[in-house]
Amino acid sequence: MTSVSALADGFAGLGVRPGTVLHVQASLRALGPVPGGAAGVVDALLDVLGPDGTLVAYTATPENSSTSRIHQEAVAGLAPAEAEAYRARMPRFDPATTPASPTMGALSEAVRTRPGALRSGHPQTSWAALGPRAQEITGRHPLTSHLGPDSPLGRLYDLDARVLMIGVPMANFTAFHLADLRLPGVRLREYRCVAPQGWVAFEAPDLDDVHFAELGGHVLAAASGVTTGRVGDAECRLVPVREAVDLAERILRARA
Repeated sequence: MTSVSALADGFAGLGVRPGTVLHVQASLRALGPVPGGAAGVVDALLDVLGPDGTLVAYTATPENSSTSRIHQEAVAGLAPAEAEAYRARMPRFDPATTPASPTMGALSEAVRTRPGALRSGHPQTSWAALGPRAQEITGRHPLTSHLGPDSPLGRLYDLDARVLMIGVPMANFTAFHLADLRLPGVRLREYRCVAPQGWVAFEAPDLDDVHFAELGGHVLAAASGVTTGRVGDAECRLVPVREAVDLAERILRARA
C-alpha cells in the first residue's frame, strides 16, 4: 500500500507544483491501494498543490442524456413503451447532488463531494473544481459548448493547466476535443438531457475520441513539456494542456 505522503512525493517528483491548476484523470485500480482510497489520493494532491492550487475533475453524467452512448446501450432491446418508461424515470440533473458517472472513476466523485468544491451546471458534461480558481473554471458552462472553448475545459487551456494522467492512456486525454473543435467543418448534432428544469434539447458539436490513442502517440513524440514516472503502481504523465492541444491541432491540420 502506498502512503498518502509517498503519493504526494511522487506527484511532486513528476512536476506538480504549488499553485498549479491541475486536472486529474485517474485509474485508482492502476494506482493500487491507498489509505482512504480516492479521498486519500485527493489528500495527496491537495497537499502538493497547496492553498493556491486548484484541483479539477471531469464529473460528466451521460446517463442523464437520452442521446448518449450509455443511454442507447441501456435501452437497447426494450420495446418502445419500455424505453419511454425508462426515460420518464430518469432523474433531473442537480449539480449539488447528482453523482458523477461511474465511468468517470472514483477520484472524480471524490473531488465533487469534497467540502468547498464547485461544479459547473451542464447536465451532461459537468466539471468540478476545488481551490481558488474553482469559480473561474466552473462558473460558466453553456449547453452548446459542452467540451468546447467556452467550457471549463476551455478555461483549463486558458489557464495553462496541467493534466495528471494516473494510469490512464492518452486515448482518454479529454482536452484533445479542443483541438478537434478548431478544425473546419465541425458537424453539429442534437443532444437531449434531463436538466434541473426538465428535459432540454440543444445543438452542439458531434464529438468522439476514437482517434485519441493515435493522436496521443504523435503528441507525446513531439512534446517537450511532458514528464513521466511511476507513482504507486501506476505509470503517470504530467501533460501541459496548452502544449498538447496546440500540437494536436497542428497534427490534425497536417492530415486534413
